[in-house]
Amino acid sequence: MTTAPADAAQAAATPPGSLLALGIRACTAYGREDLARRLAAAQHALNDPSIHVVIAGEFKQGKSSLVNALVGATVCPVDDDVATATPTYVRHGEKHRAALILDGDPPRREDVPVDQVRRYVTERRGAPAGAGPGPEIPVGVEVRLPRKILERGMVLVDTPGVGGLGSTHAAASLAAISMADAVIFVTSAAQELTASEVQFLRKARAACDTVICLISKTDFYPAWRRIRELNEAHLRRAELALPVLTASSALRMHAVKAGDRELNAESGFAEVVEFVSGRVGGGVEQRLAEHVRDEVLAVCDQLTATFAAERAALLDPAAARRIVAELERTRQRVESLKTSMARWQQTLNDGIADLTSDIDHDLRSRMREVTREADDSIDESDPADTWAEMQTWLRARIAHELVANYELLRVRAGELSESVGEHFRAGSDGVLGQLTVHSPEPVLERTRLEHKIDLEKMKLRKQAMVALKSAYGGTLMFTMLASMAGIVLGPIGLGIGLVMGRKGLREEKQRQEKARQQQARNAMRRYCDEVTFVVGKDSRDTLRRIHRRLRDHYTGLAEELARSNATALAGAEEAARRGRTERESRVRDLDAELGRLATLQSRARPS
Repeated sequence: MTTAPADAAQAAATPPGSLLALGIRACTAYGREDLARRLAAAQHALNDPSIHVVIAGEFKQGKSSLVNALVGATVCPVDDDVATATPTYVRHGEKHRAALILDGDPPRREDVPVDQVRRYVTERRGAPAGAGPGPEIPVGVEVRLPRKILERGMVLVDTPGVGGLGSTHAAASLAAISMADAVIFVTSAAQELTASEVQFLRKARAACDTVICLISKTDFYPAWRRIRELNEAHLRRAELALPVLTASSALRMHAVKAGDRELNAESGFAEVVEFVSGRVGGGVEQRLAEHVRDEVLAVCDQLTATFAAERAALLDPAAARRIVAELERTRQRVESLKTSMARWQQTLNDGIADLTSDIDHDLRSRMREVTREADDSIDESDPADTWAEMQTWLRARIAHELVANYELLRVRAGELSESVGEHFRAGSDGVLGQLTVHSPEPVLERTRLEHKIDLEKMKLRKQAMVALKSAYGGTLMFTMLASMAGIVLGPIGLGIGLVMGRKGLREEKQRQEKARQQQARNAMRRYCDEVTFVVGKDSRDTLRRIHRRLRDHYTGLAEELARSNATALAGAEEAARRGRTERESRVRDLDAELGRLATLQSRARPS
């Protein structure tokens, strides 16, 4: 059945929401509540989209100021001697309010006064942000406010400063970036991009398709044009084809307060807003619209197949038995999809078992490598001098390994979903949604590194006592031996005592250092074991949730196909029993229904 040009024009003009409403109305009219629920799920995703734009960069580069300037309000604290310590999620709300996001499964939100957001978001001079009111670990702060830029589901994520590529914050930022629709990497016009920043951008680009580099504070540094040229050159050498924008948050805020369009244009924020609202928001809206069209077309295909089988049987009564036999064979194949021994069930069960084993092996391999590196470092130093640095390094090193392990789980789970979907000859995009790559910071907060190491070296008085004890013992021993041999040592005995005292002091220092090293190794291994235990449990729980989600989705799809086939089979069998007059009347009814479905399909197909 061909589509008229007017229908094609109408198809291009039909909004996704209206298309879903038509599809749900058709499913309800035909008594297919199961298909209506499928479209209702797509409608929920369309009505409540989440478009995450992550703001990343080193400390004190102007990330929080950028978020404030984008929304035209001070929602993220900005100060010279404080830094963002907890991610802040800025999204749309009917009124300005804030909530603390507490770690849990699922995460829990607890309202907090807006004027206390600063307490939970910032750290001062390296001190951690304030703990939450509950026993759970705070993993973020959510701020809602009525702003036009946020109306279509935009969520601006202000992340803690990277603090170097090897830091814990960098790993947490990469975890957030892997779930983002876009990333704005902020660097100050005070200096050109550092090697660490370029490395971070390379990792960010590998995790997210849409990344831009934004040079901030152009109002404060007159040489920002030269810095832009240098940064573009650095990115070209690194083979990173990223747009480089410039902006001044201070000018933007002044322009918003004064309503000055010229000043707003001078601030450079027109390009930033266009990137956030147009390129990012428009891209997400297009993906959602495509998903809606695919779902409506899939539903129409099932409804059309049901009516087409009955129509074919009505038009050719002699072929009715053949059509019924074909539908019966199809019914048997579809019914086999619903059994526990179905091929897709076996693929799913085997895939989950293999994935569980591989993720656990990958985690243990990574932790073994961390343990080996830590052992080598401990052997080459005295924990009394280096333990503070060792703790920081260990937490950051483990954080990066956890992000890599979670990313492997996400990628492999997506591949498994596609493998199961092949049994249905249908795409499985969106079955799992966006699998979360967990931030490692909550895990590291729950697993304390309790060293139980005596980090205090011998004080001078203790050293003197050890030396005196060794000297006295050595002198006494040699004096007694000399007396037995009839030799008088005299002043030589004093020299022997000094040598023995020095040797005893050196050996005691070595003994204590070895003891500290062993205690450090034990503490490090206990910590790695605890992290492995916690993360392993979380990975297994995640895989169980993935297993259930895939199982429920494809079981529902099998039931949809079974019901569609059963309806078609019943219609074909009924057609074989109808008289000529009844067949002609029913064919007219079916033609009308197929015409309506064809119109809906034409609206759903892209022009």
